[in-house]
Amino acid sequence: MSENKTALIVGATGLTGGYCLRNLLKDDHYERVTALTRSPIPHKNPKLHTIQIDFDRLSNEADLFDAHDVFCCLGTTIAKAGSRAAFRKVDFSYPLAIAEKALAAGAHSFSLISSMGANHNSRIFYNRVKGEIESAISKLGYNLVLIYRPSLLTGSRSEVRFGENIGEILMGLINPVLIGSLKKYRPIPAETVALTMTNQVNVESTGRHIFESDIIVKLSLGTKP
Repeated sequence: MSENKTALIVGATGLTGGYCLRNLLKDDHYERVTALTRSPIPHKNPKLHTIQIDFDRLSNEADLFDAHDVFCCLGTTIAKAGSRAAFRKVDFSYPLAIAEKALAAGAHSFSLISSMGANHNSRIFYNRVKGEIESAISKLGYNLVLIYRPSLLTGSRSEVRFGENIGEILMGLINPVLIGSLKKYRPIPAETVALTMTNQVNVESTGRHIFESDIIVKLSLGTKP
């Protein structure tokens, strides 16, 4: 039965975001799903409201950010972005701006895809930025913040990421020895992350929750961590 909730998703044209969008459109909890995107989305669905925007010039129109649950699947690599500054814009500035505007419009929850190793004190730039955005969003005042820290994401991407392809092959070779507490380092399908994201927001009610890869897998299977 529908709860007449609304969802807002950014990053819906990406690997995990695409799966997340499909899940939301099938979810009876939501009567409307708004996707803020730079490029067109091929999905046709009466629940879907697609708005093409320039993330560098976000409007203050409250209607754009009117949602109960926000799902942020934005993310890039330093190589693809071209510079550290460009990477930080996509992985920190854009998510924070979306989070602030959605909260001002009355959003209840914010679900964020971060990364394994995220730490705002890390000496590694990538991990430090991921940790900084986790901290910044956690301080905004959302009733519920859900943070997902997947390891290497697997799945069919629209663009080729050579380094990640090599990483998938290497990790596949050592997967058998990644057992026990090391399971969280195993590559994880983007579809699995998306499934847990769209399920867990209807399980948790308040607070800040962080899920590592091994827990994400268990939750996707309906297993208690």
